[in-house]
Amino acid sequence: MASGRMLERLLDAAPGRYDVTLFGAEPHGNYNRIMLSPVLAGEETIDGILTHNKEWYAERKIVCRFGEAVTKIDRSRKVVSSRLGETPYDKLVIATGSAPFILPVVGKDLRGVVTFRDLDDVEVMLAAASRPNAKAVVIGGGLLGLEAAAALQKRGMEVVVLHLMGHLMELQLDPAAGLLLQNELERRGIKVHCRAQTKAILGHKRAEAVLLDDGTIYSADLVVMAAGIRPETRIAVDAGLHVERGIVVDNRMQTSDPDILAVGECAEHDSRCYGFVEPLYEMAATVALTLSDEVAAFAPKKFSTNLKVTGISLFSAGEITGGADCEPILLRDPSMGIYRKLLLRGDKLAGAVLFGDTSDGHWYLDLIRSGESVSAFRNGLAFGRALATQEAA
Repeated sequence: MASGRMLERLLDAAPGRYDVTLFGAEPHGNYNRIMLSPVLAGEETIDGILTHNKEWYAERKIVCRFGEAVTKIDRSRKVVSSRLGETPYDKLVIATGSAPFILPVVGKDLRGVVTFRDLDDVEVMLAAASRPNAKAVVIGGGLLGLEAAAALQKRGMEVVVLHLMGHLMELQLDPAAGLLLQNELERRGIKVHCRAQTKAILGHKRAEAVLLDDGTIYSADLVVMAAGIRPETRIAVDAGLHVERGIVVDNRMQTSDPDILAVGECAEHDSRCYGFVEPLYEMAATVALTLSDEVAAFAPKKFSTNLKVTGISLFSAGEITGGADCEPILLRDPSMGIYRKLLLRGDKLAGAVLFGDTSDGHWYLDLIRSGESVSAFRNGLAFGRALATQEAA
């Protein structure tokens, strides 16, 4: 997704300046990974999530080398190697994304154990879901794992979510919102087991069950590993680039080699890697400007998280727990299924967690980003924009 957006911006900013060759290990062109869950749920098609078709590349004279991974970067000679030989470059952009984290447990290599990262993974899951009375265990109660669980349940599978932490989506939700989410998922037929430490995946040749360290066993025809991602940096490490958690880049998205840039989940800027689309698109725009010799500086904004699975709406932005210098404002209406937690630092909004009604989410995000004082409408802040602005007036 990041490389596709970068190409759009580059071709707009500097048309005809570069002859572009696009390598990709997958046999497809750029596609929207965010939409893998709707494909899995049957709400979208594979063709529908492709961001660029063959005609788009052809019209812009982009040489597409899909299904062909770059295996080596020779910086001294400025060439990359693939199974079909060497290709020279003047500028190189690394957009290798992230690799799913595979739990180092017995049975992880059995058939039926899959990650949720690309279209091939979706095909494996769809095949498993087509079997009658099939059961799935999803390891990981973050955003990706819950979307996979909801899609598989919609396909008719019996689904269990195993999560290591005390509540779901702990990076985006506070414990109260995490519990509300768990209750709603279980009401809709998805079992959730928090504080679940996976000990082994059981089976002969293919997965048959998941064993936890407390002795609990869950039967499984399919095991989905959604326990996190790591920046895919192996080719950069081999090339001798500066790599910490990700490929280290400066404000212009240049690596330790000024002729090599990195964009997306593989990149690390100011000691941080990003896994959400908004900052990745900001990175892509910065890379395009840098390659066009324009003034460019990546300055990520505070971003938000939206989740909508099986009709459950969640939103979070900014800080979710706060510290001693933060004052929480809570609004909870169990009968309406609404929960709002707003964190104030002084007279400014520092964070927001919404469950149920998320219609004011982007207004809260704007307040967090702008640093605007909310003192004039503080008393109505939790009730949303309409009432709060009415109070200010």
